[in-house]
Amino acid sequence: MGGGTAGRQRRKPMTLAEAGPGTENERLGVIRLSMFENPLIIKHEVGKPLRNCYPLPGLDFTYGMYVHKRDGGVAEAIGHWDEAKPRNIKNKKKIMPRDFLTMNPGAVDAGCTTAREFGLYYKFMDIRRKDENRFLTGWVSKIPADMTFGRPARPSTPIYDIIQHRYKEMWMERQRARTRLQIIEKKKLDQVRGNRTTYLRTHKPPPKEESFWHPARFEKVEPHLSTFPDPETREKALSASH
Repeated sequence: MGGGTAGRQRRKPMTLAEAGPGTENERLGVIRLSMFENPLIIKHEVGKPLRNCYPLPGLDFTYGMYVHKRDGGVAEAIGHWDEAKPRNIKNKKKIMPRDFLTMNPGAVDAGCTTAREFGLYYKFMDIRRKDENRFLTGWVSKIPADMTFGRPARPSTPIYDIIQHRYKEMWMERQRARTRLQIIEKKKLDQVRGNRTTYLRTHKPPPKEESFWHPARFEKVEPHLSTFPDPETREKALSASH
């Protein structure tokens, strides 16, 4: 019993290489090996048998259970057919539930105030509900023939989009675009923001030329003392000082 499953193809638990981009089990974010051992997380693969997510026993293992008392094969199944015996319910009297809507006002009129008194009243004045099915034999419906019951039908399901996993692909594209945007924003946050100090390091101000104030009445006055031997030496000294 169960030996027919020995030749069936057995699929081992999924690996990281089999859950690459574009597959049914593509994962975003951190991937753990425990994800491939949970049958509630693993998605079905189109055209492939299901994975049991558990390590399978060897090829000499037989699946199923052998029943020693009744496992006689096809011969016993044909010769001893188990069937349920029909129950005779025609002569069985139908017991209707109690009619509390009738008994409760009667119990109040009788002066019952406690639960025990109500219970004794229900025991001695056991009134049952009437069978309403016997009054439906001659009942004629007054509902129009073209009347429709229930809620209006919803729009048709786009079955082709569902078969082609169109909604899954759209969701995956949105998640990939969201991940790319998060990476770009993270790179912007990692960059050092510029301040006054960094701006002055990259854009040095031009050197300011020093100008001295000279009174107008001394502009045409020649110097009375010259320590340089000639004008050329004086020009070289001034250029070296600047």
